[in-house]
Amino acid sequence: MNKFKLILGFSFWFLLTAVACNRDEINFEMPSQLLRFSSDTVFCDTVYNQVRSETYAVKIYNDEDKDVMIPKISLEKGAASLYRINVDGKAGTDFNNIPLRKKDSLYIFVEIAPIANAPEAIAEDRVNVETPAGKQHVTLFSVVQDAEFFIETKTNPNILANNTSWTNSKAKIIFGNLTLAEGKSLNIQPGTKVYFHKNSGLKISKNSTLTATGSLNNEVIFRGDRNDTRYDTIPKNWNGISADENAIVNLDYTKIFGGTRGLELKKANATINNSIFHTHQEFGIYAVNSIVTAKNLVMNNCGEADFGIFKGGTYNITHSTFANYWNFNAALPGLGIYAANEYQNGTTTEQGALSLSIKNSIIYGDKENSVVFKPTSGQTFNATFQNCLLKYGTGSSYATDAGSIKNQDPKFQNYFTHKMNLRVKDDSPAKGKGNVTVAASVPTDIVGVSRTASPTIGAYQ
Repeated sequence: MNKFKLILGFSFWFLLTAVACNRDEINFEMPSQLLRFSSDTVFCDTVYNQVRSETYAVKIYNDEDKDVMIPKISLEKGAASLYRINVDGKAGTDFNNIPLRKKDSLYIFVEIAPIANAPEAIAEDRVNVETPAGKQHVTLFSVVQDAEFFIETKTNPNILANNTSWTNSKAKIIFGNLTLAEGKSLNIQPGTKVYFHKNSGLKISKNSTLTATGSLNNEVIFRGDRNDTRYDTIPKNWNGISADENAIVNLDYTKIFGGTRGLELKKANATINNSIFHTHQEFGIYAVNSIVTAKNLVMNNCGEADFGIFKGGTYNITHSTFANYWNFNAALPGLGIYAANEYQNGTTTEQGALSLSIKNSIIYGDKENSVVFKPTSGQTFNATFQNCLLKYGTGSSYATDAGSIKNQDPKFQNYFTHKMNLRVKDDSPAKGKGNVTVAASVPTDIVGVSRTASPTIGAYQ
């Protein structure tokens, strides 16, 4: 029996060796035709000095019916390039004799990692591929922007201790929390871009003032630091902006997106004009017993609600558009406005009087209710709508005037966030239905179009 097992084992290894020795020999030849690429240009999104980009991939295909050996793949600028490549699993700038099986492909991974004070505002290079069939290349292209970093560490609390002004000459990159000290001011000029790393945010302390003053087509932008465009419509890339008691927030032509709570106000005062909040995991604006005046405010795609109001406060909203077509997590309500007298402060329940006035505005979404109110018995809860277009389900009723429109689709041109265009179509029921006297107090829409005659409900004429 043991002799039989020995013979069987020997036979198995002999057969395996024979098969291995007689398999098709791998014979790599020089390519006789040009290789095929998945793309001839790689556009890397804007990057900042000392911050690596996303990784991008290009595939090289061997369409020939034979195994080939690619003599050379290299970065044209070599070691001086701001780019780095990885060819078939190996990092470097210059590669020789790269095998590629017939009808197969290999990956070239590309990233850009600009050094401090990079000499180029536009970083361009080539991945050159040389074979006897000819020279080919893939163009690499990216914009490199100079940046100023604010990094919170155990030894650096990351505090703006003095009155500060930011210009658009450098992007601002924030790691951890950046705190504006109590009683100080931060002024942000048009075109300034403020980027936050994961779990980072901006804190405005008591009695301090944040003023972000953009202009049409030159807005101040607050967003996460992941610059690939797909992150424009993904929430929770950063935390948000928070303002403490008696802080003042002034926003004009400002965009805030991609966070957890875009703007959190606790007994703070905010004036918001011509601004856009979108794609936040919880709330675009989360306000606790605060004072908010908003005109030409556009909001969309927030998990809990575009605008959440707790412990009352005073809110005046005019010619604004609150859309919500949240689709990341069906368990979240995706409201336009949520308002309550109540606020849970840890284990303590607090109450506050509410005064809410909304005029010439749209509050609409794909849920049954876009407006949910939770008044507390015995507390003041005054909420009125004038010439608004509202979405709400049966069993819900709100103080609306005769000029308001209920449960009619406003017919947005495109409510999908990645192509967000919350202008309404020509046959929208909101067209020409705004109150003229209200419109006179906000004579131009968010893009500068006059609305004094036949005003359209919402932020866009």
